[in-house]
Amino acid sequence: MSLAAIGQVGQVGQVASVALLAIGAAMMLVRPGGLAPWVGPVGAASVAVASTAVSLDAAGDALRMMRDPLLFLVFAVPLAAALDRVGVFEAVASLLDGGRHLVAWLWVLAAAVTIVFNLDAAVVLLTPLYIRIAHRQSLPVEALAFQPALLACLASQPLPVSNLTNLLVAERFDLSATDFVRHLGLPTVAAVGVGWWAYRRTFPSMVPAGSAATTNEATLDVEADRNALRSGVPIVAFVLIGFTVGDVVGVPAWAVAAVALAAALAVVARDRRGSGWTLRVVPFEAVAIAAGLSVLVAGAAPHLGLTHLLGAEGAAGRLQALLVGGLGADLTNNLPTVLAAMPALGDREQVWPLLVGVNMAPALVLTGALSSLLWRDTATRLGVTVGAMRFTRVGVRVGLPAFAVAGALVVLVP
Repeated sequence: MSLAAIGQVGQVGQVASVALLAIGAAMMLVRPGGLAPWVGPVGAASVAVASTAVSLDAAGDALRMMRDPLLFLVFAVPLAAALDRVGVFEAVASLLDGGRHLVAWLWVLAAAVTIVFNLDAAVVLLTPLYIRIAHRQSLPVEALAFQPALLACLASQPLPVSNLTNLLVAERFDLSATDFVRHLGLPTVAAVGVGWWAYRRTFPSMVPAGSAATTNEATLDVEADRNALRSGVPIVAFVLIGFTVGDVVGVPAWAVAAVALAAALAVVARDRRGSGWTLRVVPFEAVAIAAGLSVLVAGAAPHLGLTHLLGAEGAAGRLQALLVGGLGADLTNNLPTVLAAMPALGDREQVWPLLVGVNMAPALVLTGALSSLLWRDTATRLGVTVGAMRFTRVGVRVGLPAFAVAGALVVLVP
């Protein structure tokens, strides 16, 4: 075969790898014929490997890089579900329920759950809870239901475990929880604070009407809440300590989550609250999507020209990373964006604005993050239907100012 023919074959392979990534990402979002979201990425990845658009070695390396982050996802979401079965989140919310500052404290609760248990667990578990509270307190249901979706984007920065994108970056660049807190703690606090201000301007009529529970019901609830907190708070404390201390001594986050899950399931069994954990709560779909996209990005990334886009240094380089992360997440999805951008980063300082971009910008577009799609499906099942345009209108009013402030901080303060 001539050199020209070999070159043509190589070009065809490059085009094929990029096209398959685009197809896999698009099918996840559009879902033709009602296909499950994982079908597109997994199917396109299978075609890529079978056609040698992605080599077996490259696919294997990509999946090995995803191992620890995906193991964390497998244990963390069931852990949050088990704690929900114990009644921890309901108990915390009941401490706030009916107070004058209820809506503000629920905003804080959504931020805290996102940070500690990750954004996917937060939207799946808190959205039903917030919708129940909205009905009970005669609050605008859509407005309160929006909180977990917005905080999933604005608060998923300060710890490696807060977002799958964080775990991927931490794994690749050997970053600790301390690194995340030092670089992304202030931008996250600023985003949550500015987001709250913008949220109240967007939804001004948020005054609780007071709980309608009878005295007997309230007494029973208080006792149940106390039991839930006594059982659940030590597990949550273990998780917080495990994620920080374990990071220092080399214990992976997924191992901490696995131990905490075992403890939570023991409480569920002891209190006879049902199984608390079934195969249905394991996020197999998210794992399949992440694995499929990682294989596709492994083949396409060298041909996307991101090294040129991320080639500047200093504040200019950080701004480039922020914009590439934000635009890439909103045009495709945050997971393929961070997978493709990581190898192209020219400066370690670009990691932090890249994460702010891929994590916060999806507040503007429904398809920007898997958590938003999970939120939409969860809310729709509970009678709260939010279309893509409505999501964007709220996201622009609430998420855009928060993203702008956090982005400015992470670009200007290395």
